Amino acid sequence: MKKLLSIHYSPLAFNAAMLVLRIAMGALMMAHGYQKLVGFSSMKSDFYNLLGMGSTLSLALCVFAEFFCALFVMIGLFTRLVTLPLIISTSIALFDVHAMDFFNTGEKASLFLSGYIVLLLLGPGRASVDGIAGK
Repeated sequence: MKKLLSIHYSPLAFNAAMLVLRIAMGALMMAHGYQKLVGFSSMKSDFYNLLGMGSTLSLALCVFAEFFCALFVMIGLFTRLVTLPLIISTSIALFDVHAMDFFNTGEKASLFLSGYIVLLLLGPGRASVDGIAGK
């Protein structure tokens, strides 16, 4: 019981938790981005137009972040760098597309944004390509 109430943790527990977080965040976001990747041609004309760049370019950037950057998060390669496009993408989804509706339509974006901020701040942990490479 004492261990459950403790605020101390071992490096092994921290690294295991970061591995679970990375795999979960990466896999779930990849599944979300995969829908956009395979439906690119049908979605490109109706997609959100970010900063007047056009809906096709906005969708391409979103697919890059949600599929390819999420893949890098899963394996733990360039983790802090690739969380930046994911944070930008989920921020746009939450604050603009879902109009800051944190608890209904923007709930998934809120959760993804929180997780990616944690990964940006704490890094990937030792059980990652970055950790093995000593970055």
